[in-house]
Amino acid sequence: MASPAERYAAARRRTEESRTELAQFASTLGFDLDGFQLQACRALEAGRGVLVAAPTGAGKTVVGEFAVHLALRTGRKAFYTTPIKALSNQKYAELAERHGAASVGLLTGDNSVNGEAPVVVMTTEVLRNMLYAGSPLLDGLGYVVMDEVHYLADRFRGAVWEEVIIHLPSDVLVASLSATVSNAEEFGAWLDTVRGDTEVVVSEHRPVPLWQHLLVGTRMYDLFTDPAGDPLEGDEGSLVPGAIVNPELVAMSRQQLRTDRVAAAGRGRGRTRPGGGRHGSGPPGGRTASRAQVLEVLDAAGLLPAITFIFSRAGCDAAVAQCVAWGLRLTTPEEGKRIRALAEERCAEIPSSDLAVLGYWEWLDGLERGLAAHHAGLLPVFKETVEHLFAAGLVKAVFATETLALGVNMPARSVVLERLVKWNGQTHVDVTPGEYTQLTGRAGRRGIDVEGHAVVVWGPGTDPEAVAGLASRRTFPLRSSFRPTYNMAVNLVEQVGRERARDILETSFAQFQADRAVVGQARQIRDQQSALAGYRRAMTCHLGDFAEYFALRQRIGEREKELSRAGAAERRAEARRSVESLSTGDVVRLPGGRRDVYGVVLDLVDGKGFDGPSPRVLSQDRQVRTVSAHDFAGAVEPVTRVKVPRTFNWRSPQARRDLASSLRNALAEVGGGDVPPRRRATGPTGAAGDDAVLTDLRERLRAHPCHGCADREEHARWAVREEKLARDTRALQRAIEGRTGTIARTFDRVCDLLAELGYLTADGTAVTDPGRTLRRINAETDLLVAQCLRHGAWSGLAPADLAAAVSVLVHESRRDEGAPTERVPRRAEEAIATTVRLWSDLTDREDHHKVPATREPDAGLAWAVHRWASGHRLDAVLRDADLAAGDFVRRCKQLVDLLDQIASASLDPAVRSAAREAVDAVRRGVVAHTSLT
Repeated sequence: MASPAERYAAARRRTEESRTELAQFASTLGFDLDGFQLQACRALEAGRGVLVAAPTGAGKTVVGEFAVHLALRTGRKAFYTTPIKALSNQKYAELAERHGAASVGLLTGDNSVNGEAPVVVMTTEVLRNMLYAGSPLLDGLGYVVMDEVHYLADRFRGAVWEEVIIHLPSDVLVASLSATVSNAEEFGAWLDTVRGDTEVVVSEHRPVPLWQHLLVGTRMYDLFTDPAGDPLEGDEGSLVPGAIVNPELVAMSRQQLRTDRVAAAGRGRGRTRPGGGRHGSGPPGGRTASRAQVLEVLDAAGLLPAITFIFSRAGCDAAVAQCVAWGLRLTTPEEGKRIRALAEERCAEIPSSDLAVLGYWEWLDGLERGLAAHHAGLLPVFKETVEHLFAAGLVKAVFATETLALGVNMPARSVVLERLVKWNGQTHVDVTPGEYTQLTGRAGRRGIDVEGHAVVVWGPGTDPEAVAGLASRRTFPLRSSFRPTYNMAVNLVEQVGRERARDILETSFAQFQADRAVVGQARQIRDQQSALAGYRRAMTCHLGDFAEYFALRQRIGEREKELSRAGAAERRAEARRSVESLSTGDVVRLPGGRRDVYGVVLDLVDGKGFDGPSPRVLSQDRQVRTVSAHDFAGAVEPVTRVKVPRTFNWRSPQARRDLASSLRNALAEVGGGDVPPRRRATGPTGAAGDDAVLTDLRERLRAHPCHGCADREEHARWAVREEKLARDTRALQRAIEGRTGTIARTFDRVCDLLAELGYLTADGTAVTDPGRTLRRINAETDLLVAQCLRHGAWSGLAPADLAAAVSVLVHESRRDEGAPTERVPRRAEEAIATTVRLWSDLTDREDHHKVPATREPDAGLAWAVHRWASGHRLDAVLRDADLAAGDFVRRCKQLVDLLDQIASASLDPAVRSAAREAVDAVRRGVVAHTSLT
């Protein structure tokens, strides 16, 4: 029992804690904070930055909301950054509801709402641009929340996160929120280096337990069980002592494997088994469930709403159509009415003439049934409506691509994976444990569900133990994708100078990771150098310099190898020449085997590669085979001849038997088949005796004092070890040299190219006027845009022509898109040709300077953009474009953003005017009434 003094102290601590900002914030939440949330919030209140790595749905955004609370309470600003505009819009709505619209702003490029507010939600790119521009909105900034900070691994946009973290003022506290990563401590150590005191808070606990299942046919099986057969939670099941993969599933997998082998053998003999195929059978005991049946199983088990991940846009759309055709309906009539009303309200601004081409009626039919697709090709307003209806519990089943798992908050009770293989843009690859964790992490809604469920549909080749491995290995290492860009380079040189810029870039996470690897390698080198010193002591000889003596032995060995290779090459050449001179009927000794085997040449067939013709021969044992010159050790000389009938057919057993008999008779006549092989003085033995260099080395070796040492071979063994370890050490040193300063070296190469093109001064230390234009262009193809402006590629173009020409810099064709069938007008075509020529010249220079090449312009959208900017209807544009509506709208939004930059950056008044008119021409109709995600 506590003493009175202890009770008093505890009461005092509780009183003090109740007066903290964290206590006041927690009192407004309506739920108790978890341990990791408390730890992170306390760090923020104590003035430390934090990195919070926790599973999806664990509630890490509470830490970001506390940073906002602290900013408002202390009279400072807070910026809340997200990777995508849809997530920014969502967070803005949440914070505005909590703190009032007057206190919260939104900056996404598409939207600018109350940007002077004390709390502003924005995309990370917006904050990066503000930092480079020295925006006055940065005044008074106290907190920056970087939601989904693991996006810095994204190879296209990841550098933005590092730029922001590096360039933020030192007095700004950063709250970094990440998915669970396996190297959180490494990332936290980097944050501590560049931002100061940063606390790393890692939680692998899911507040909503996750159960793992395999759906075999229409029956659900638990993936993990204990030895007694009782199911175990999927996220902990593999870690429980004694946990095993469900024995029923393992037995079914082995049975299916045996069945498939039997079926394959049957097909090989010309028999087929119903349901068989080259990819294996369906699930044991029945057919694979259709998508509608899967949802019916989940509905019956009370596991809706569900997200089914399909790694294909077309597959997502087809899934909804299949379920509708099946007659599936997951909603009540009342829910259907609410869905229709909300969808109609959200899509009211879309011109009615565009609804049919957008697939609106089919989309609405699916929605009313509780079904929807979610992917990047969907019209943004459709996608946002799906997200809203799903969050409201009205849409019960969403078929989505994996992009849903990387941003928008759409948790479900269940997640279904149809396949564990996906297309990565080049080939089909297995889903990684990190990706599996990210996808299934959507299952289980905190505060709604007591448990979440991950369901893998059994398909051909399914291995339950492999699925268990994915479910239990939650590895997702964070790897920097940072590299200096042209825009980054001119901004840094302008702001801090080239030398200081190099120092800044050396603080990037990319260099930090490289340097940490170097630390381990340097330690290894130190250890190996200590070992080398010991080896050298052990090989010390009292008669002389043993290292010098050993070097002579090595040079002799190398010279002998050279002579051997030269001899072997000559023997191969002799073999080729002699084989080419063989003719039908020649009897030759065949290569290989313990005893001499002879064959008669039937004919010469074309060889492979550089081997020349290859003899087809019949051996004494009636076997026909083809041998190449490469098979012979040297020249091939006939030992006798046999007459081969002109009508000889080597496929005939009788013909082979008769000719083999003639061969044996001919061999008997020249010595009973025991013909002595021809000996040649070639190779190292013969050549060595005539080689002056080798003779000199051997004489010097014999004359060396160490040659007479009684312990010579013992010293030599240590010398061999020393030489091998020294070679390994040199390789490590080269690796370190390749890693150290890699970012700065890349920056130097970028600056050298910019100086060559005139964007920096000749010495690369200052920004020129063209460079200041480049500073205002934030695009993947930034330098190519600047080149086009400088060289007048777009001068004199009408707005629609300019929009078409610029579209080649934002479009990137998908592999399932057809090539454009129509050509743009001549002026636009000439501008595109000029752009391509400038790109070609630029990539040649990039190759020379060894910097990553700028992406090639893609004219696949130009015709559609020209027609749209010219005022054509959406249905006509999309019909000719072979492009999904959502893709077209998204590309148009990106085009508008780039045209805006061109209007701001160009020094040509006509181009500025045409760009502004092009913005208005493109931003109309469905493009104007949808936000960009």
